[in-house]
Amino acid sequence: MINNSELKYIQSFAHKKHWAEESAFIVEGPKMVQELLRSNWTIKKIYATADWIQGQGVLPVPVVEVDQIMLERMSHMQTPYQVIALAEKESFLKQLPFDETFTILLDGIQDPGNLGTIIRTADWFGIKQILVSEDTAGFYNPKVLQSTMGSCFRVRVESVNLEAIVKANALPVYGALLNGSSMYETVIAPTGFLMIGNESKGIGNQLTKYVTHPIKIPKYGNAESLNAAVATGIILSHWKA
Repeated sequence: MINNSELKYIQSFAHKKHWAEESAFIVEGPKMVQELLRSNWTIKKIYATADWIQGQGVLPVPVVEVDQIMLERMSHMQTPYQVIALAEKESFLKQLPFDETFTILLDGIQDPGNLGTIIRTADWFGIKQILVSEDTAGFYNPKVLQSTMGSCFRVRVESVNLEAIVKANALPVYGALLNGSSMYETVIAPTGFLMIGNESKGIGNQLTKYVTHPIKIPKYGNAESLNAAVATGIILSHWKA
């Protein structure tokens, strides 16, 4: 049974101030909750329908049964489905060693769907770490989390000063720039940085000067630009080729 204060607490995550400042966040839907259960992230409580609970067996976290009407009151999705989990935000003690991994740097990605898709794409290509500028969409935005389809629990995403990172590390910085060389003419090293800029403005001037390898995706048609998440996927595919 869920009480009124719990209900209001879960509902409050619809507002940015709450999901940005709380030490917890919510995860919705069977796919996302199963990914969360398989991860090392800490789950505080699960709220679920009887049908979902009956299909699980023994769970290592507290589970509260709710009916579909209550689930709809709690949910932030247009079509709520079976289960909502309340989890603790992850605190990473330190970044992965930059000279042992390939890291994506995101400068000013505003669209939550773009950020979530980039995280999912990074997971597909085996990338474990994404660093984002402070003006990038918030990682714990429910729209970001949902669009990762669970990859958010396997890829580290941290908000940092990107300029300080690239200045302190003598590694290649591949930047998606309109005046860059064709990516097909560039061999992308197994370790280094891939920098992707804002959907409309690209990489900011303060960071462009640190790009050691400006690259672009050759254009064959008439589209004005590529979606940032799509561009990331194309470049990573070339990196892994």
